[in-house]
Amino acid sequence: MGNLISAAATTFSYAKTTELTSDLSKSAAANRRMDMQRMQNVLLIWLDSNINDNHADCNNTMQQLTRIVNNVNTFTDSEECVEFIQTITDNKACMIISGSLGQHIVPHVHNMSQVDTIFIFCKNQEWHKQWAKEWPKIKGVFTDITSVCEALKQAAHQCEQNAIPISFMASNKKLDQLDPSFMYTQILKEILLTINFEDKHIKEFIIYCREKFADENELKNVDELQITYKSKIPIWWYTWDAFLYRMLNKALRSMNVDVIVRMGFFINDLQRDIQRLHSEQFNNDQSGKTFTVYRGQGLSKEDFTEMTNTKGGLLSFNNFLSTSRNRNVSLKFAQQAATNPDLVGILFVISITPTHSTAPFASVTDLSCFRTEDEVLFSMHTIFRIGDIKLIGRNSHLYKVNLTLTSDSDQDLRNLTQRIRQETFPDEEGWYRLGLLLIKMGQFTKAQEIYQVLLYQAKNESDKASIYHQLGLIKYNQGEYQEALIFNKKSLAIEQQSLPFDHPDLASSCNNIGNVYESMGEYQKALSSHEKARVIRQQSLPSNHPDLASSYGNIGNAYVKMGDYPKALSYY
Repeated sequence: MGNLISAAATTFSYAKTTELTSDLSKSAAANRRMDMQRMQNVLLIWLDSNINDNHADCNNTMQQLTRIVNNVNTFTDSEECVEFIQTITDNKACMIISGSLGQHIVPHVHNMSQVDTIFIFCKNQEWHKQWAKEWPKIKGVFTDITSVCEALKQAAHQCEQNAIPISFMASNKKLDQLDPSFMYTQILKEILLTINFEDKHIKEFIIYCREKFADENELKNVDELQITYKSKIPIWWYTWDAFLYRMLNKALRSMNVDVIVRMGFFINDLQRDIQRLHSEQFNNDQSGKTFTVYRGQGLSKEDFTEMTNTKGGLLSFNNFLSTSRNRNVSLKFAQQAATNPDLVGILFVISITPTHSTAPFASVTDLSCFRTEDEVLFSMHTIFRIGDIKLIGRNSHLYKVNLTLTSDSDQDLRNLTQRIRQETFPDEEGWYRLGLLLIKMGQFTKAQEIYQVLLYQAKNESDKASIYHQLGLIKYNQGEYQEALIFNKKSLAIEQQSLPFDHPDLASSCNNIGNVYESMGEYQKALSSHEKARVIRQQSLPSNHPDLASSYGNIGNAYVKMGDYPKALSYY
């Protein structure tokens, strides 16, 4: 009997362990899938009731698909597939659906904004073509995987074209009304160009990519980047058909600051490469001649409406911008986008006078990974003025939009740029300015990471005091008050050793400690700290200084929390 119980217990334990292992495996796969969605704009959904991971044909198909889109999500059940699509928030999905499920599922998913393109993979092509005509997002009915992959490659490229982040700025907009991505992309670019990146930053990025990618093909690409990064120019890497461009595009679109900063070395290298080429190509008699480049893509209906309302204002592509001198190449992209009922196809016609602007751009046809287009690449966050917006032919979903590269004398742009710089710590530079900007953006985890590195590198005590102060602010904003208290006290201890007894920085540190104590509910300690700050400020500041008024207010708040309202009133 004992042996039976023991065997049953062992079986139960094994079953629980197997179940736990399976759950952990599913959890890890789900987390990796979420990571991939955060790092790339396009994902692939393959729905077929016959998918079998143990089948050689299925594995072969998966390998071919992941060479094009490395985030492939397979489903055998239609309802589970629809539920998954509903969870997608900031990606576009291409779908491959089997013929047996297509006619049933397409009516349910076709109008979902997350779905960009649908392919039907079947045995009876002619029959499925008949009903597929009714659904414009269906871009083909195929009987072999090679044809599917060719169409998928074009669709994924189109999705990336459409996903480039764009901001619109009317001339009368105030700074607090600006699209945050416009403001922060501009300053992030400025800051990243002042930082001296080292080999260690490339190595850290490689390690990060290896942690995130599971696909064998993409891991080979990571190896290639590590081994040959220095032997190829940055423009080649940007046009390389692998994860680098897609990852940067997604990070800038979603303002994923963690990835943007990790890719800072590449943004820096690519920007400088374009600047170098610009100087070489436009430093002659031809540089004064105006010429035209084109870009074809889709805009959401909301973005199109905003653009038409901003006519005469400014438009910013918040990424590096690929254009072509070949109108027909660009028009095809716009026409293809116009077939999607969720989008408006746009042919941007961009007029460039090189001598009027210092915004760098360069012809990269002979330097890119694929030399198929007469390509002109613009630096990150190039700004244009919006001109005429007109229909192309009779297609109500296809428009030509004239853009002009802004000149250095453009008053709107100069005023806007100056206002943004004033708001984003112009007296600081490099990593220090980046840390302050990240705190302003609420990106506390990444800011902490940067300040921890700066603390390790700090050579003098005054720098350490400043860094402890910022780490205290980060922890305070994260609600980690005990750690905030430790950092603020470290900052104060250094300042007390190196500054005069009535220095305003001492008052700031006492004030910060008081705020932390108040958030912790320790009002008597908060009051004591705010009193110390008040005494220092009374000795060092004019009687009408706002910081002194702030100290009186803080003391009043502490008395309110302690229930002593008459005393609080006397300080208010």
